Amino acid sequence: MKRTKINAILSDDRHDYQACVKGWVRTFRNNQFIALNDGSTIHNLQLVVDFTNTAEDILKRITTGACISAVGNIISSQGKGQKYELKVTSLEILGDSDAEQYPLQPKKHSLEFLREIAHLRFRTSTFSAVFRVRNTLAYAVHKFFQEKGFVYLHTPVITASDAEGAGQMFRVTTLDMKNPPKTEAGEIDFSEDFFGKSTNLTVSGQLEAELAAMALSDVYTFGPTFRAENSNTGRHLAEFWMIEPEVAFNDLDDNMQLAEDMLQYVIKEALTKCADDIAFLNDRLADEEKQKPQQERSEMGLLDKLKFCVENNFERVTYTQAFEILRESNHNKKKKFTYLIDKWGADLQSEHERYLVEKHFKKPVILTDYPKDIKAFYMRQNDDGKTVRAMDVLFPGIGEIIGGSQREERYDKLLERMKDMHIPAEEMYWYLDTRKFGACPHAGFGLGFERLVLFVTGMSNIRDVIAFARTPKNCEF
Repeated sequence: MKRTKINAILSDDRHDYQACVKGWVRTFRNNQFIALNDGSTIHNLQLVVDFTNTAEDILKRITTGACISAVGNIISSQGKGQKYELKVTSLEILGDSDAEQYPLQPKKHSLEFLREIAHLRFRTSTFSAVFRVRNTLAYAVHKFFQEKGFVYLHTPVITASDAEGAGQMFRVTTLDMKNPPKTEAGEIDFSEDFFGKSTNLTVSGQLEAELAAMALSDVYTFGPTFRAENSNTGRHLAEFWMIEPEVAFNDLDDNMQLAEDMLQYVIKEALTKCADDIAFLNDRLADEEKQKPQQERSEMGLLDKLKFCVENNFERVTYTQAFEILRESNHNKKKKFTYLIDKWGADLQSEHERYLVEKHFKKPVILTDYPKDIKAFYMRQNDDGKTVRAMDVLFPGIGEIIGGSQREERYDKLLERMKDMHIPAEEMYWYLDTRKFGACPHAGFGLGFERLVLFVTGMSNIRDVIAFARTPKNCEF
């Protein structure tokens, strides 16, 4: 028989029909009841085995982790906890699992332990839920932009430019590192390398997307990016995915609206398409919060946070307004912030961003017009000479989730800013050309996809929302 997915069986109103299911055994009780999961849903299907008429050697091979195929009748369940069950008429073991060696025994495992066996953690309820939500969010991102007529652009993974000017890049080379060619000055001669110059893994597809926007108007990228940042935290990855729209003729206001519309759209899709998974993750987070001291617990559950973001319009506030609010807050005056706010121009920390969202405005916030000294070279300068047309979208529990700006389209201003920041203009001639030949106002933003998945799933560590995390001193699997 053709296989039927467990999700289709559990969501169907029919019963009293024959079906074939295939999946992995979660538990096997009393030599009779199998909890089977095939990854199509958070829920297991109970299989009832007639052990008196099943060969002893088959029963012994029905172990946790084993892969089986079963044919039988879908009937209304007699027991509690499930709507339907499958009364097995024939059963085949597709893949054995040694019960003594299988690391995922039916008990609670720490997330740290599961990271060590990331090749198997998809089989847990938590991680199957996380990756179904991730899948839905990825599809929703494409759906949102495609419905708006954007062009999906594949930007290069290998690049010779540093979009952020931070220098934290992974080098790409085919040179023999034990004996690389040298110049007369004794430096590595990259003219002998594959590309004839020094190249790196990209930190962003933004600059290339800007080039395309100057002809196609509305474009977006969604691909892997890399940062050689030695940050061993629960919020940083060395390899992650970025969503970066660039839109010709948009100003900062248009950019803010696009970001708000996109975030609300994809979160609504997840709430609708992954209702069971998010309900499970909501309960999981609630249990996790109970283990924390009272003062460290979040005021909102996962579902509350998601609804908070889709049911509220985002508050637009300038950096200067936010600075005044933070400086004059009781939180600051009573020195409850780890980083006190006293001098204009300081880069706001996550604690400040969360205060604005959760305590002051009680809605998502978009901060704009940041001091130019803490922002990138490509952001449009304001007439005050101190600030740029930047924006950050702030969410509860996480702080910044999107960073973007109106781009500097004026050639002279951009060139001057690049000189101030020691960015070589000759290497960026192609970027400057778009300001010489038919320049126009344009804007865009970047959304770290894993940050979004982290927020929507309620997981606490970014390593748990990507299949195989790449972090300092760690490149397993």
